[in-house]
Amino acid sequence: MRELDRSAVDAAVAGGSVLAAGGGGWVDHGYLVGRTAVSYGAPTLATLDEIADDAALVTVSAIGAPAARDWEMRPGDYVRALQLLIEALDEPIVGTITAQNGSSTTCNGWVQSAVLGTLVIDAAGDGRAHPTGKMGSMGLAADPDYRTVQAAAGGNRAQDRYLEVVTRGSVRHSAEVLRTAAVASGGFIAAARNPLPASYVREHGAVGAISFALGLGEAMVDAEPAGPEAVMEAITASLGGRIVGHGSVRAKQLRTEGGFDIGALEVGELELGFVNEYMTIEAAGERLATFPDVITTLSTRDGRPVSIADIRDGDEVAVLAVDKSRVPLGDGVKEPSVYPEVEEMLGKPLAEHALAA
Repeated sequence: MRELDRSAVDAAVAGGSVLAAGGGGWVDHGYLVGRTAVSYGAPTLATLDEIADDAALVTVSAIGAPAARDWEMRPGDYVRALQLLIEALDEPIVGTITAQNGSSTTCNGWVQSAVLGTLVIDAAGDGRAHPTGKMGSMGLAADPDYRTVQAAAGGNRAQDRYLEVVTRGSVRHSAEVLRTAAVASGGFIAAARNPLPASYVREHGAVGAISFALGLGEAMVDAEPAGPEAVMEAITASLGGRIVGHGSVRAKQLRTEGGFDIGALEVGELELGFVNEYMTIEAAGERLATFPDVITTLSTRDGRPVSIADIRDGDEVAVLAVDKSRVPLGDGVKEPSVYPEVEEMLGKPLAEHALAA
């Protein structure tokens, strides 16, 4: 087991920002949550080998549209969501896994560990960020017999939009309830969901995802004194990725609908399509990369990722692509049924590329 400290927060936010693939939360929020956790107590990272196979684990996450401007999630909201789930269950919760790596989401579960004593498990629903809860559900969306319990807490207090929600049912419909709650709360809400034994996570989750992000982030932090090129080289070397193009951002189009950020932007000859996260890279009609490949825009100013919500026309960026085989993935992104709704929003095929060997 490893006690997570301030240096781990810095590495988690750095590495998670690359794996955020343009979405995956926010850098400032990652620092807030992570630093709150390590200041309050001693969040502890544990591997699946360090807990029993029948230990109960739950997924913790934030749900919503990253470009929404009225959201409010406090560190205590993450704790409250887990408390609501614990109250709804008949068994003790040993640990949590994050739904995905991301700018803030790699730190999911850290405050809960510091306050409630749950372990942060070195696994995730997915080793990279994804737009829907189904994609992070480790294949449960395709299991008609699994009945989930999901809880959420958070909201804009100034606008009287704070909500607490507990729902039971199928993964698919429960995810839709939490997405609706996120919109009603101001755009984003903290969640805890999908109780499972550790053995299921071992078989279907992205095992080792947190240490994967921490290792990437440590390489980035170490490279920063040498400048932006060194940071980008550290990223590509750590992930086995490649820079497929660079240039000025232009023609950014973004609309927020139903709790999702949807649109596209251009960098040089490349077009990047996104639904919360980058989904595709295309050039002259040719598909160069497709989710769950990691697609990220890196600022040439500091080498760090710049998110879809923050990127602006005229920004100078490099476009990183990392083949999906290089990243720990959960079974949720390998399930064909999770793609049609995202394909409809994006207006482009995904599954035929994403599920190809």
